[in-house]
Amino acid sequence: MILNVSGRTDIVAFYSTWFMNRLKTGFIDVRNPIYPKMVSRIMLQDVDLIFFCTKNPIPILDKIKDIDKKVYFHITLTPYKKDIEPNVPSKKEIIEAIRKLSNIIGKDNIVIRYDPIFINSEYTVDYHIKAFDKICELLDGYVDKILIHFIDDYKNVRKNYNGLKYMNITESDYEKIGLSFSNSAKKHNIVVHTCNEERDLTKYGFVKDECMSTILAYKLTGRIYKKKWKARKDLVCNCVEMVDIGVYNSCKHFCKYCYANFDEKKVSENYINHNPNSSLLIGELESSDIIKVRKA
Repeated sequence: MILNVSGRTDIVAFYSTWFMNRLKTGFIDVRNPIYPKMVSRIMLQDVDLIFFCTKNPIPILDKIKDIDKKVYFHITLTPYKKDIEPNVPSKKEIIEAIRKLSNIIGKDNIVIRYDPIFINSEYTVDYHIKAFDKICELLDGYVDKILIHFIDDYKNVRKNYNGLKYMNITESDYEKIGLSFSNSAKKHNIVVHTCNEERDLTKYGFVKDECMSTILAYKLTGRIYKKKWKARKDLVCNCVEMVDIGVYNSCKHFCKYCYANFDEKKVSENYINHNPNSSLLIGELESSDIIKVRKA
């Protein structure tokens, strides 16, 4: 089993104490987001790999040594300011944390996500080109791979249009970004790749791959994963099956482009209802809950 921690919220940034407590107890309970009374119990003895997704790895840096599992990190690093990412630490702090993490777990176990890319009057194509080049320069020797993805038309993205004010990306924009990003990455011995991206950028030197392909999963775990991840219904995504332990509407980064947060009031309520000693990320088990152990 591959544990996804998490595509629904940033557990590393805001709930790392809870996660470490769960590792000690040996199991994690996860409510079904559609049928809340159904609870999956994840036995950590069945976990082969922990796939961390975060914008801020700082809270877990001193805890890595206590995780007795193989770990793999996707760290989102984008060039946006507080108008777009209100509660994300400074890029300087995140880059320094990535360097430290790379020295701890090795650069083969870290992927940077420059995701999502959108353009407006401030965040222009040239702005992205300059920012991406600087990221490659600062992470030269610390990472081998950067994943890029263009903004998707999520409900929350449309709701925040007045803040994002994103423009259509033209063919000329794609070409300029593709060629420039490829050149910057190559200069610093980094491969740029895409996952779940409809736009084919291979002609610019990008690699089309999955975040967690069958090949990578085997390399990391020694196990063959055949099942496609049911949580991803897009035909362009072929990642292997993972188990997400997060909860929607619980990330306090409040990024304007986020698909997992769509009710900021609910985020605050969920954060208040978080107990680091509960088996659930948010709230507590109830007598009417139906708990089923998830099969490995």
